[in-house]
Order: sequence, then structure tokens, then C-alpha cells
Amino acid sequence: MSSIVNHYESHLAPIYIWMAGGLDYAVKLGESDIAEFLNRPGHAIDLGAGFGMHTIPMAKSGYCVIAVDSSKLLLEELKRQCTGLNVQVVNTNLLEFDHYIQSSANLILCMGDTLTHLQTLEEIEMLINRVKSNLNKGGSFIATFRDYTHLPKDYNRFIPVRSDPNRILTCFLEEQVDHIVVNDILHERKDDVWTMKISNYKKLRLSPDHLVKISSKIGLNSTIKQGPRGMLYFHAVR
Repeated sequence: MSSIVNHYESHLAPIYIWMAGGLDYAVKLGESDIAEFLNRPGHAIDLGAGFGMHTIPMAKSGYCVIAVDSSKLLLEELKRQCTGLNVQVVNTNLLEFDHYIQSSANLILCMGDTLTHLQTLEEIEMLINRVKSNLNKGGSFIATFRDYTHLPKDYNRFIPVRSDPNRILTCFLEEQVDHIVVNDILHERKDDVWTMKISNYKKLRLSPDHLVKISSKIGLNSTIKQGPRGMLYFHAVR
């Protein structure tokens, strides 16, 4: 089984923009996800920034953004897209983001099911503690994540992600007690020859109730509601 870093760098990162529907489409979705927080001055931190789906609209609206991700390849693309914008790129894992922070933020994001890349509830608590320490009073922490406490059964565990005439990406989920194993199956056609590449990694089965309890314990006021693209939308305020 691959580590999350290796899985993304070797398997998903090269096709991530395609998987998200293309850069322009993805950035428009990102802008819609956080529309109520745009056009405000101050600092923002994007945890799991990827190629900039949310960093780009934040920076264009006036934020000074620190974009954090473990994928060098995706951050290189983010740099190309953020030329001329006030964006600092940091290549590190989620739990080390606070080593690179000079000023506290008005807005911290962790979007796109990135929270479940952490492997234990202790790591979730550690991250939220560090988020709180780097949020201004009244600042917001926004995260979207998938609820894996109830998984699809049988053939419904095969999930089509995206396809075109030359590429097909399918996801297959395997259930464990505290985690799921995500198998990403990529078929690609080159010169009329199809190849198949498979890689997998673990995600945490994070209960929404657990997340709210952890946040309350740390001293953040939080709510969860249905979010975009089948995910839950978590909003915590310091």
C-alpha cells in the first residue's frame, strides 16, 4: 500500500487537474465553495491546496495566502497559476503547517476530503489545535470531507470518477474498522494501446459527531451541514 504522499505524487497528481474537470472549471467550483468569505482583507491558509482550486480565488479577492501541500508536482502547477498573486507556497504535510506561519489568519481552509488523509482522531485533534492557535479571534476554519462511517456495499463500492476517450479513472473502496482503503484504478490509452495502473492508500473514517466534539473540546464553535459534491461542510469559528 502506498503512502498518501507517494500515491498522489506518482498516481493522482499528474492527472489531478483533469480529474477535477479542468483548471477553469475547478477554480470556479472553488470560488463557489468559499464565496461568502471572499473579498475580505487579511491572511488565509489553504491546507491541501493542490493546484490552487481555492487558493487562486482567495488570492484574487485580496487575501495573502499560504498554500500548503505535500505534492511538489501540484504546487509547481499552483505557482504557475498564481504568478503575480500574493501566495506563499509551502511543501509540507498538514500537521507541520504552523512551522511556516508568520501571521495568524482570518481564514483557514482544508477542502476536498483532505482531513481524512490524517490517520487517527489524535491527529485530527492535533491539527485543529494548531488551526485554533493560528486563527484570529472571529476567524473561520472551513473543511469539507466525506462521511465514511456508512459505506456503499457490493458493486456500489466501484465509483466512476471521470472518463474521456483516452482515460478512465475508477475508485474502489474497501472497508476496515477505522479506515477505508481507496483503490484508484487508472486506464489510459496511448497509441491505441490501453494500460492499467493501480495504487491505493488509507483514509480515516471520520465521524461528523467526533469532529464536532473535538472542536468543542478545543474551544471552537462549529457546525456541519451538507456541502458540495457529496461532502460535508464543516465551519468552526474561534
